[in-house]
Amino acid sequence: MKILVTGGCGFIGSHIVDAYVEQGHEVCVVDDLSTGNIANLNPAAKFYEMDVNGDIEPLLAETTYDLINHHAAQINVRTSVDDPVFDARVNILGTLNLLTTAIAHGVKKFIFASSCAVYGEPGDYPISESAPLNPSSPYGISKVTAEAYIRMYGHFSGMDYVILRYSNVYGPRQIVESEAGVISIFTDCILKDDTCKIFGDGKQTRDYVYVDDVVQANLLALKSGSDVFNIGTGIETSVNDLVNIFSDLLGRDVKHSHIDPRPGEVLRNALDMRRVFSQVHWQPRMGIRDGIAKTFEYFKKVSRS
Repeated sequence: MKILVTGGCGFIGSHIVDAYVEQGHEVCVVDDLSTGNIANLNPAAKFYEMDVNGDIEPLLAETTYDLINHHAAQINVRTSVDDPVFDARVNILGTLNLLTTAIAHGVKKFIFASSCAVYGEPGDYPISESAPLNPSSPYGISKVTAEAYIRMYGHFSGMDYVILRYSNVYGPRQIVESEAGVISIFTDCILKDDTCKIFGDGKQTRDYVYVDDVVQANLLALKSGSDVFNIGTGIETSVNDLVNIFSDLLGRDVKHSHIDPRPGEVLRNALDMRRVFSQVHWQPRMGIRDGIAKTFEYFKKVSRS
């Protein structure tokens, strides 16, 4: 299969590229390297340094791709609040540019990395795919809008699509600058002997899913028909829990302090996994403690190299 992966030098995208290559697919990567790292690029993948908002028509015209896996995105919620126009340009217009060009050139399938941010804070947990879409940030709005375009174009063109709504993904290669990457941020602080900063009381929860499990969801999506799936664990883990896990793994108390809460922050999150299990038999395999241990060892090794 010929596959184009946008954001294929980034955290999640590069792991997906590795898996596609390992399965024998012919993979092309598009990444503008604004947050991606060329060191993450699989050597077997063909690479184009370009923006998904740019002129991608020649690229899709020269090769007939069976699938586009779209992971290029602006992922920082704070950035979306500070500059919603930039967020919309990347996440809405970039997706629309890629989507319309893909349809014009006969791409058969489109996999889209969406987010649990589309739900906002519904009140009922775990959150199912049928929950109202009520985002509380421009980032969430951009993901909802991109999803709507994908469903519409898929309906009218006949192109299959799979929308994957990720919870908080973590693991090796995650950039510490990402506000969603609290596990990598804490790991970086610990390795530098800095203090881990906790916003508010630390009781806010997230659904942390390990990147290898997310990769498996993307592999199973290759065989799925058009659908929308939550990708998480269904388990709520608080920020305070994370500190305790790190402390337990290291055998010592991790330095931490509480600072002012961030206004508008979602207080809880956990996704319902029943649909994705019933439709494509996906379920997370990595527990949070083992996942944090693997992530910590990766960054420890990188810091020494």
